[in-house]
Amino acid sequence: MPDSFPKRVTLLGSTGSIGTQALDVIRSQPGKFTVTALSAHSNAELLIQQAQEFRPAAVVIGDEAKYKTVKAALASQPETEVLAGSAALADVAGRDDVDVVLTAMVGYAGLLPTVRAIRAGKTIALANKETLVVAGQLITELVKEYGVGLYPVDSEHSAIFQCLVGEEQNLIEKIILTASGGPFRGRSREQLAQVTKAQALKHPNWDMGAKITIDSASLMNKGLEVIEAKWLFGLRNEQIDVVVHPQSIIHSLVQFEDGSLKAQLGLPDMKLPIQYALGYPQRLPNTFPRFSFLDYPQLTFEQADTTAFRNLALAFEAMGRAGNAPCVLNAANEIAVAAFLRDEIGFLQMSDVVETSLARVSYLAAPSLDDYVQTDHETRRIAQELVGQV
Repeated sequence: MPDSFPKRVTLLGSTGSIGTQALDVIRSQPGKFTVTALSAHSNAELLIQQAQEFRPAAVVIGDEAKYKTVKAALASQPETEVLAGSAALADVAGRDDVDVVLTAMVGYAGLLPTVRAIRAGKTIALANKETLVVAGQLITELVKEYGVGLYPVDSEHSAIFQCLVGEEQNLIEKIILTASGGPFRGRSREQLAQVTKAQALKHPNWDMGAKITIDSASLMNKGLEVIEAKWLFGLRNEQIDVVVHPQSIIHSLVQFEDGSLKAQLGLPDMKLPIQYALGYPQRLPNTFPRFSFLDYPQLTFEQADTTAFRNLALAFEAMGRAGNAPCVLNAANEIAVAAFLRDEIGFLQMSDVVETSLARVSYLAAPSLDDYVQTDHETRRIAQELVGQV
């Protein structure tokens, strides 16, 4: 990505939590960014509003049934091409008139557009952790092959990334990812068996979409972040630790081989890591709220309970198996979370679906991109069958 401004941005997933906050960042930095393309899965109304404000060269609505609605609404805006479907999504990710692609889509759906953007030589601001969870080795090899920048947007990975700037010659001993613990921190498995969807959707610190909020409640989000961190920072499995930090002020830490620790601190606000990834290598001034130690006189830490929150242990196990196991973990979890949100299974049964899927889906030690696609399909079929048996 060029260091000069304005930078031309394609935003995949513009109507979600990260997408809307990214547009807030762009609004707050006049002259620094222009929007080339926007995409949404099904929120046509908000996509139309965003297109009318930012007037991009293209918009994509994933739900093809809503194409006519978007097309009609933007008929008086001839500079904006209206497209629909997954193929169009991949196409806009590789447009010539783009410097950086911010992948803010949720889940496996972000993989193929990210691959297309890398192959087109675009810098990636990665908010779609599932891309690296599903196909981390493939993605990191492509990033190296095409010589593109890959900058993390997740607050934890942004923290590690920021701590490593200027430390290129120094070896990492380990990283420590912090977790809030979610709304059910400290509860036993017996108590977790009784929790409701409404309770799980109330995160104590972060305002996020439904899927990631449930993942945070079950600690699967932290498990996915562990796998993402392995590939982002070229780590061995044993170099990644997780600690529960309920205040969400220390976003993560790096321990170097001399024992020194570096941490990145700040209020729990996704706009800062979004802005850092878009503006890198520059830190852009802003008016975001500032952290004060006096407002947080106590910062506390606990060990993560992998007995009650089985998902975190399953993620470490999948990372250890490698191959297509993390792809299975992700696909089964997406099916399980969707079923939980439809009140079809209980909170603990999400882990059951994931664990059984890991045992049943065919294992591949060295999958290709096509193998990942097939694994995702197979896993979703098996996981859906498991949901139906509950």
